[in-house]
Amino acid sequence: MRTRPLKVALLGCGVVGSEVARIMTTHADDLTARIGAPVELAGVAVRRPSKVREGIDPALITTDATALLKRGDIDVVVEVIGGIEPARTLITTAFENGASVVSANKALLAQDGAALHAAAEQHGLDLYYEAAVAGAIPLVRPMRESLAGDKINRVMGIVNGTTNFILDKMDSTGAGYQEALDEATALGYAEADPTADVEGYDAAAKAAILAGIAFHTRVRLDDVYREGMTEVSASDFASAKRMGCTIKLLAILERAADGESVTARVHPAMIPLTHPLASVREAYNAVFVEAEAAGRLMFYGPGAGGSPTASAVLGDLVAVCRNKLAEATGPGESAYTQLPVSPMGEVVTRYHISLDVADKPGVLAQVATTFAEHGVSIDTVRQQGKDGEASLVVVTHRAPDSALSGTVEALRKLDTVRGVASIMRVEGE
Repeated sequence: MRTRPLKVALLGCGVVGSEVARIMTTHADDLTARIGAPVELAGVAVRRPSKVREGIDPALITTDATALLKRGDIDVVVEVIGGIEPARTLITTAFENGASVVSANKALLAQDGAALHAAAEQHGLDLYYEAAVAGAIPLVRPMRESLAGDKINRVMGIVNGTTNFILDKMDSTGAGYQEALDEATALGYAEADPTADVEGYDAAAKAAILAGIAFHTRVRLDDVYREGMTEVSASDFASAKRMGCTIKLLAILERAADGESVTARVHPAMIPLTHPLASVREAYNAVFVEAEAAGRLMFYGPGAGGSPTASAVLGDLVAVCRNKLAEATGPGESAYTQLPVSPMGEVVTRYHISLDVADKPGVLAQVATTFAEHGVSIDTVRQQGKDGEASLVVVTHRAPDSALSGTVEALRKLDTVRGVASIMRVEGE
């Protein structure tokens, strides 16, 4: 066994970073045995050096991350500061100075993953990022390595714990959106500003990363259709239950039937209670992968939090350190297919549309005719009326998003339609 330690620089020491440092210290002997060499925390770059950080030698703390990376003896850099800058510049600096990188930075990887992979390859180094997608759930490496010989056709998953907690509470207790969000905030699941979660930005970044891995093509954050869940209501859940469904915020990645393009989207959707994702509760994550040879696989577990995310970071750290000792690198970017990402208008799925209409003869015929004129076939219709007003719930067969958009625009122009209460996709069949 090699006696000279592999030196690790830690960028960021918040909830995740501090847990990474703790595990490196308390499990030092186990990590040494698993890697084949000691691992030493050589420095910790932070913004606020005066903050007390239990278990970390104050002598390791620095505010000069660039100087830490340029010391010349750093083998691996763990980046858990998040955001685009200075993370991008620091990761590039790490590569330029001979250090492989372990990152949990989903936003940066979704935006500039191709450039970072190119920099790692140029310098013959590793870029690992298991923790960027689904916390403790082993997902990136199984898709990059275990399924490398297979063809993945579809990935559908719950990749944000905050939104799943909120939707689960709305489903199980009948709470409204704001009430469920307030509970998530009080329990620490939601940030003071929950926009990144509830508007789907966090899930979209993860979707971009997963789509690139699944389909061996470059998918950027801007390629992912994104729709938040703030408009999901208790009445939507009531409708879902009548259909034997629940509602989840899903990341859905698909290869076209002809194999010539892919789609990537994030939005709320109704899914049947019989689907495995329907039973994912609280703040847990789960990802359902459909591969040609392997069939259907599901990965499930805690998707956020200090300890779960640190677990994924440490798993990558062990792998990267082993590669260092072997003077080798793991798998890099695989983008050989160069498939285009189709716009949302070309996505084909089912829809649940709730309309407020006048309660009088001929309304249903008008609505049905409008759907037919736009090539959207109706599966079921439910109508309830009272005092001259009615609600009309239409569930369609599979249709392109563009056709549904045209249908809804036409429906709004009918004098018998008072308004479109909600539109939701139906997935998972």
